[in-house]
Amino acid sequence: MEPAEQLDAVKHYTIQKLGMDHTGHGLDHIRRVVKMTKRLAKDEQVDEFIATAAAYLHDTIDEKLVMSVKEAQDELREFLRKIDFTQNQIHAVMAIITQMSFADTLDGERPTLSPEGQVVQDADWLDAIGGIGIVRAIYFGGKHGERIYDPEMAPRENMTRDDYRDLRHETIINHFYEKLLKIKPMLNTKAAQQIAAHRQQVMLDFLDEFKDEWASIR
Repeated sequence: MEPAEQLDAVKHYTIQKLGMDHTGHGLDHIRRVVKMTKRLAKDEQVDEFIATAAAYLHDTIDEKLVMSVKEAQDELREFLRKIDFTQNQIHAVMAIITQMSFADTLDGERPTLSPEGQVVQDADWLDAIGGIGIVRAIYFGGKHGERIYDPEMAPRENMTRDDYRDLRHETIINHFYEKLLKIKPMLNTKAAQQIAAHRQQVMLDFLDEFKDEWASIR
């Protein structure tokens, strides 16, 4: 199978898995991550094939979205074998998508990603911030029944992975302080950091306006 055919198969695998997502991890998110990955891959001169495959597949094994991470990973490995990915290519893709989550930075040392992984991580994290990031945070929080805001509930610091996944102790607004505003300095590439600068300010302006309006009606 030719590389273009392989990526087309990967794309359709992702559509099958995430086409009905209603948490902000659907196909619009995937398309933006793939587009940004290709842009950053050219700047960083990394293997665009591996990076693009990982960008398409990164949420198909996400613990927030699947019933069993192990089963999702096993199914994905088998799928990649069937479409003629080599063992080295499968390892490269899996090493990226199993270690690129923000949650993976919370328990101990941050995983060291390949250059391709750093590009995909930046593309994914950029989609979590700025105007689209604001909407996605609200969309995800609403889907999971989070409170919008509670000024008596301080944002959590020094979270473990389990803390981070425990949505009972999070509000949508606190999520900005617990994760989204922390992303900019954690990005890997200069291009991503430059893009993030504006998006960071968009979020800060939003939070200022939100808190001013909240205080005015209390």
